[in-house]
Amino acid sequence: MSNEINPNDIVKTKAKDGSNVEFVFKDPKQGGVKDVYFAPDRSEVVAFFRNPLDVSGRERIEKIVTDYRSRIYEQAGGEYWKECFCWPEKIVEYNGMTGIVVPTYQNCFFFQTGNLAGTEKEGKWFASPKIYNRFVPMEEKGSLLGYLRLCLKLSRATRRLHAAGLAHSDLSYKNCLVDPQSGNACIIDIDGLVVPGVFPPDVIGTPDFIAPEVVASTGRQREDRILPSQATDRHALAVLIYQYLFHRHPLRGGKIYSQDNDVQEKMEMGEKALFIEHPNDKSNRPILDDNDDICMPWVDVEKIPYTTAGPMLKTLFDRAFIEGLHDPAQRPTADDWEDAIVKTSDMIQPCSNENCVKKWFIFDNSTRPVCPYCGTPYKGILPLLDFYSSRNGKDYRPDNHRLMVFSGQSLYQWHTNRSVIPNEKIKKEHTTRVGYFSFFKGKWLFVNQTLTSMKNLTTDQPVPIGTGVELVDGLKLQFSSDTNGRIAYIQIAKGT
Repeated sequence: MSNEINPNDIVKTKAKDGSNVEFVFKDPKQGGVKDVYFAPDRSEVVAFFRNPLDVSGRERIEKIVTDYRSRIYEQAGGEYWKECFCWPEKIVEYNGMTGIVVPTYQNCFFFQTGNLAGTEKEGKWFASPKIYNRFVPMEEKGSLLGYLRLCLKLSRATRRLHAAGLAHSDLSYKNCLVDPQSGNACIIDIDGLVVPGVFPPDVIGTPDFIAPEVVASTGRQREDRILPSQATDRHALAVLIYQYLFHRHPLRGGKIYSQDNDVQEKMEMGEKALFIEHPNDKSNRPILDDNDDICMPWVDVEKIPYTTAGPMLKTLFDRAFIEGLHDPAQRPTADDWEDAIVKTSDMIQPCSNENCVKKWFIFDNSTRPVCPYCGTPYKGILPLLDFYSSRNGKDYRPDNHRLMVFSGQSLYQWHTNRSVIPNEKIKKEHTTRVGYFSFFKGKWLFVNQTLTSMKNLTTDQPVPIGTGVELVDGLKLQFSSDTNGRIAYIQIAKGT
């Protein structure tokens, strides 16, 4: 098939803001409610709504491309969000149709190999054990580190929407593109954003991600219905994170409430929703015999339990799917997920098995660490850094933040100074590592690269730039004499 464009198919028009817009008015890609046409250079698309918009709908997209867009992009750290959202930029009227101009997706959000080459990386490819195991090419399955990074981006993007007073209303794997290789993620379909009290939701969400209270209220009178909000976004975000880390759904287990599919759906995902890994009620555990072998090991919650995500994420999953499943006020916020994922990412170890599907695993505080995905034990000694910080330069308190060491592991300013936060606002000079860890001649060393006031508190000796210090059990290091500077206590765990 030729990729040449017939010049007669190119439409040249003006956006509502007066800027020029071009698109190839032929063979649209059809979405749920829009027909999508590419610009000749494919740098952007024009998505026309299939049905005419009412007054409220027009006002909504007008606000999205102007006021709400500026709230996101014209604030500190605004440049960061260009990779996290596919945000409408302009409005176009053509042949009686209303459309929005949106940037095209980054190349990383398309499969590059196998039968899926050219297919968008919707989250569904990575959320279902059968689809993930059967169809996703091995070289594009990504790693645990990649999944943590994309979950971090989704958490940050959701946090930013909520901070702007918005709700997505339909967070799901249909509206999130992900790339487990690079760790990138992008929220799409922004044109349906909810503004509480101003623009109500157009949809109640996508099955699998609709909050239980919304499912339970279906069929009621409009005034008694519970509709999507920031609280339901928080449920959907937790489901997405769980699915990306475990390739299974947190609520779809083996419990049968009715032989009627509609009744079963309403009970399973609504009024009777039950976490498949609930520690005290095991009645909704997945039934392994009902699943194909291709779904293993992901549907086996005994083999790959949610505790493999580490203590911080385990706590948030408890809040999301136990305490907060039917009590929206108890659900973790996007900020909670962001903080926990950052700290969990510092607790990972590379698996020594080159064929391990996840490549990394999260340290579980055990004395004999083992990769839960392939069963490969960690060999050798494993240094751990527990961080402490002070509010007055004298009294130090634990920061509930731990760093696992591996050869080549870097230390950054957000590790050594509690005032540096690793988010979209971080300054460029704070993104360069301040030191690194190395295993040399049977010893673990930390090499100081930029820290001017680093000190070995155990020996009361300075650690000058360019020198190293051996990491031994009980060692205490001060990274900075600044009031916000951190100290670290070193523990040594042993593998096989």
